[in-house]
Amino acid sequence: MFARRARGMLLRLARRRLTSTITGLVLVVPAAWLNYSGCCGATWINGLSLVLGATGVAFLWTALTGVRPDWIDETGDPRPRD
Repeated sequence: MFARRARGMLLRLARRRLTSTITGLVLVVPAAWLNYSGCCGATWINGLSLVLGATGVAFLWTALTGVRPDWIDETGDPRPRD
């Protein structure tokens, strides 16, 4: 149940361009700081910064390019084919 709610929250967040941009920047900036500052030598911090940075870049990319449709109906007929 929690995983479905978290997935829905992420999808709703990605659909709004402004919140997706802000969230992407909030995730990318600290990840870049952790990665390039060299202040922490723990490997789990490097992994965490990699995951946060990749998630932030994905949000920024979605904000820039928009969300693709689930499918493209080339026939123009809204009814599904059997």
